[in-house]
Amino acid sequence: MDMPRDMQAEAMAAASDEAVLARYAAGDPVAARVLTARLVPRVLGYAARMLGDAAEAEDVAQEAMLRLWRAAPGWRAGEAQVSTWVYRVVTNICTDRLRARKRRPAGALDEAPEVADGAKGVEAGLMEADRMGALQAALDALPERQRQAVVLRHIEGLGNPEIAAVMDIGVEAVESLTARAKRALTAILSGRREELGYDDGE
Repeated sequence: MDMPRDMQAEAMAAASDEAVLARYAAGDPVAARVLTARLVPRVLGYAARMLGDAAEAEDVAQEAMLRLWRAAPGWRAGEAQVSTWVYRVVTNICTDRLRARKRRPAGALDEAPEVADGAKGVEAGLMEADRMGALQAALDALPERQRQAVVLRHIEGLGNPEIAAVMDIGVEAVESLTARAKRALTAILSGRREELGYDDGE
């Protein structure tokens, strides 16, 4: 007798990404929901930071997950972590989109970041929106590879070996990229501390 779907989902929640993907490849629809819930929020955040555009990030996340579903039947266990593979796909899609942007004429200014609602109050919400906007603008000013490395390390929380696998470079190159990116971000943002509401102790 088959387990109810909610029990299947609970059982899969403790399984590795690779095991869940194998279940999806075997035709289990619950596996797709479990893996989507695990991976999509991380992929969306990474793509949004890389592109500076939430709507475009959703397109990228959808494309990356479609590629994962297509790859599932031929997935070879032990060759790569599922999350590393997905981050690498997202990196490649974002890189293609950023290059395409450079080739086309600049359009209208991007919309301002959304202001956080109620709980913090209007002023605090505006300040937070300014901070997030400043961070995104600073990230956008970085060279593409530095931006990839610093977002994966300090926003997505990946370790250097996993970043090296995603970016197809050595660990020392990751360390160099993240160090240069942090210095550049500090320089870009240093003149705006007071404007953005940071005191000297932050």
